[in-house]
Amino acid sequence: MIDPITAQKIKDAADIVEVVSDYVNLSRRGANYMGLCPFHNERTPSFSVNRRKNFCYCFSCKKGGSPVNFVMEKEGLSYHDALLHLARKYGIEVQERELTDEERAEQSEREAMLVANEWAMLKMCKDIFDTQEGRDIGLSYLYGRGVTEEAVRKFNLGYALDKGSALTSAAKSAGYDINILKSLGLVGTSKEGREYDRFRGRVIFPIINSAGKVIAFGGRDLKGGMAKYINSPESNVYKKSNELYGIYQARADIVREDKCYLVEGYLDVIGMWQSGMRNTVASSGTALTDGQIALIHRFTENITLIYDGDAAGIKASLRGIDMLLNHKMKVKVLLLPDGDDPDSFARKHTSEEFRKYVAEHETDIIRFKAQVLLADIKKDPQKRIEAVNSVVQSIAHIADPVSRDVYIQECASILGIQEDTIAKSVARVRGTLVEKWKQDRIKREFPITSESAQTANPAHPSGNGGNMPAGISENTQPLKPLSKIAYSSPMLPLEKVVIEYCLKYGFLELCTIVNDDNSETSVSVLDFVSEELEADNQSFSVNIFDRIFRLLKDMKEEYAVAYEHFSQKLDESLDRQRKEGIEKIAASDLSVIEIERAEKKLENELESKRAEDLIEFSKDYPGRQLASHEDGEVRYVVTELIRERHQLSHIYMRDNNYVERDEDRLSQLVPRAMTEWKNELLNLRLKELFSRFHEISGKGDTEEESKLMMEMNAIMRLRSQVAKDIGDRILSPRSKTIR
Repeated sequence: MIDPITAQKIKDAADIVEVVSDYVNLSRRGANYMGLCPFHNERTPSFSVNRRKNFCYCFSCKKGGSPVNFVMEKEGLSYHDALLHLARKYGIEVQERELTDEERAEQSEREAMLVANEWAMLKMCKDIFDTQEGRDIGLSYLYGRGVTEEAVRKFNLGYALDKGSALTSAAKSAGYDINILKSLGLVGTSKEGREYDRFRGRVIFPIINSAGKVIAFGGRDLKGGMAKYINSPESNVYKKSNELYGIYQARADIVREDKCYLVEGYLDVIGMWQSGMRNTVASSGTALTDGQIALIHRFTENITLIYDGDAAGIKASLRGIDMLLNHKMKVKVLLLPDGDDPDSFARKHTSEEFRKYVAEHETDIIRFKAQVLLADIKKDPQKRIEAVNSVVQSIAHIADPVSRDVYIQECASILGIQEDTIAKSVARVRGTLVEKWKQDRIKREFPITSESAQTANPAHPSGNGGNMPAGISENTQPLKPLSKIAYSSPMLPLEKVVIEYCLKYGFLELCTIVNDDNSETSVSVLDFVSEELEADNQSFSVNIFDRIFRLLKDMKEEYAVAYEHFSQKLDESLDRQRKEGIEKIAASDLSVIEIERAEKKLENELESKRAEDLIEFSKDYPGRQLASHEDGEVRYVVTELIRERHQLSHIYMRDNNYVERDEDRLSQLVPRAMTEWKNELLNLRLKELFSRFHEISGKGDTEEESKLMMEMNAIMRLRSQVAKDIGDRILSPRSKTIR
């Protein structure tokens, strides 16, 4: 592991403009740089790079972040490897810290698994050529299926000897840990405790990930056994839903041709590769998953699904359509002639003939779906309704509104339904989908843990009611947890506003407190929010917001040191500018009065620049640090919070006066945000109490009714005061005079 000091040195050295320029042609637009996004195809630049914030962001695909995040996304690297990449770029020597015992064990096990898989692959590759059994059975089968020796070697195909424990014995002799081979599914244990090879008498298809690591195997039976194929189980190095067969061999061709062909089996990939269609991968007979689609999307957004031309192939082509469209993939489907699969069709045709067939027969997936379903309705009204609804559902998954309109027009014609009817149905379904995606995204990115949900619950029996403002007592029994209503309540957006202010302006001065001895104390935004939360025994209910807030508070000491260092460097720079300015004024042909005015103007400009630069440093420091944090969830959320809300045109970028600055109104914005947060907590609590009162009303429990009424009255009084504070935008921390 890289030690924290070196990691910070790498982050500080990495300049976002220099890093991005390795991949993108940038042009200056005001204070920012703009270029075509490297993560998706576009013709109009929407990729913004801010050198001052050391931050980039695409306003179309929403990718970006710090230099570390950019390299991780672009190169497909881990956080650790991205730091090493930047260290090499900037010539920084990395002395990695010693791993903990747990980290060392985990890393060692993973490396041992990859090494063992590599060894097993090479052994079985050797056995298919160098043993009589391998040649007579393994190679004969492959040659009989039209697989060439070139393809055998390209895809590292092998043969597992049918000798019970040949691989196991060889592994022991080579010094490999048999327990590792067992976890990889290469070795099994019988009921009698005997170790044996799981892959025996089979042609072996190694599964290699996009980084070129052997992660699993598929074995094809050649002797009529019960299982035609057996595959490696999932392990620390293999997650089936995230991998595609042939991706390592195909990735360069996918990028070059900006297209991927998806088939089902190992031999389909190999047959396509031999015919020149080398941008082909397989889902290995499983239903397409989100992870596999995301893997393809790393290399292209264009995908053609190739299926057999029989009825099963036609039905199969309809599965997973919505999932692909949801990933913003451009999807086509190609049905082969009856009796052909991709392997057999590829062997019958040259590359040119295959490509010509693709060009003439591949069909847009929505149009294809409409035609297939229409052919299947057989004048059955119910099936017709189901067909229309199914097509509407798929169209609703398309993100681009222009594309949706085109499909609506075309499908209305194919299905014989009025265009307006389909358009309204699509709009209704898409509205439902968007809301569902929004809630799913909130749950995924801002999870509320059981612990934080309890803390967030105003009804939680914790003294004064958990998050409730001081003065509210807990007199009723526990109510339903806030976590059950959090995702449909306004609590998350209200907390988001507060954490955004803390992240963007946390170290800026909010106000000045006059103490009893007339001395003054500066209160930062972060200090103010901390005091307000502590006074009300309140915390962020959204787990990731709470983690970011704690990181910000822990950052105060290192910020103070960094601020002092930056201030010294700034003063040195301003002193040089002052000296140069005075010398220039002295050398000019000005009167004494004009010289005094010029010097005063120079001093005012330098002081103004100093104040502005210190403010900008304080604003940018938290984001620069946390956007490069080792926690991926922190990096992602911080990136979303600190990015500019809108992409300004180059005209407005020229002059910051066009932009209303939040930092000039912090004394209004931050207290108001905190007050609105508290007000919503009171509203939620009041709603719960009213619900409880309604449940027990008229059932004879007068004591409980009285307690509920007392608390409701207390909350309504507090709510009235909070509402007044919101209306007046008053800043009045407890027992303190503000100047």
